[in-house]
Amino acid sequence: MQMNTPPRSTIRLTRRGRVALIATGAVVAGTAVAVPLLSLESEGESRPTSLVIPEGWRSGQIYEAVDRALALPVGSTKKSIAKAGLKLPNDAEGNPEGYLFPATYPLEKKSTPTSLLSFMVNTANKKFNGAPVAAGAQRNAMNVYQAVTIASIVQAEAATKADMGKVARVIFNRLERGMPLQMDSTINYALNRATLKTSSSDTRVESPYNSYQRMGLPPTPIDNPGEDAMRAAINPPPGDWLYFVTVKPGDTRFTANYEEHQRNVAEFNAAQKASTQPKK
Repeated sequence: MQMNTPPRSTIRLTRRGRVALIATGAVVAGTAVAVPLLSLESEGESRPTSLVIPEGWRSGQIYEAVDRALALPVGSTKKSIAKAGLKLPNDAEGNPEGYLFPATYPLEKKSTPTSLLSFMVNTANKKFNGAPVAAGAQRNAMNVYQAVTIASIVQAEAATKADMGKVARVIFNRLERGMPLQMDSTINYALNRATLKTSSSDTRVESPYNSYQRMGLPPTPIDNPGEDAMRAAINPPPGDWLYFVTVKPGDTRFTANYEEHQRNVAEFNAAQKASTQPKK
């Protein structure tokens, strides 16, 4: 542990200020905008014609969406992974997390879990294996799979598109200094949840995705990032930031000063407490 790293028990590096909730057939974000999962050919027709995969969905959410779209028993899509023959990078070791590219995919009568997942992975390969991404990854001394992993954290942590580059820079700065990432999003992934509240006991969970306890990047991406997050991961802006917190929607504060960060966290905590108190 670096001597300039404050004790883990006192650090809260990230708070997004928004959390994605999964509702039936929709993604509901902090902005209260619903993204429909299925598009229907006409009013009252039950056969869906397309499947929308939003940016930042985890593989488990996508498997469930495919099951619903194809009217299959729960778990069918997940079971198909082993025999799907997906064209994943060697580092993925057969885990498609990060490579189920968010987009709108057509549903045909002959669509199967394997065909849909292959479509998603092939789309990701086209997006990620091109010269700009490969060159950007190399420029930052990493491979494409590591870039996708960073992009997945950026996707989970950044409250807005404008914040993505700064979040990526925080990740690089911490890695370069030998500091643990201490990202709440990786804890959420380890615990299969989405929340703004991370307790001290959460940060002690035994998991390779616990970036409070383990150094470096998590072993795989933690969601499926979009192009904006990927661009941020390979071309972050210059800056010395080591901490950030979304005090309130639209107000994410980045700093290299731990004491300043603690003041920002205190303001975040006060705002959270005020929002949960009953109105008189």
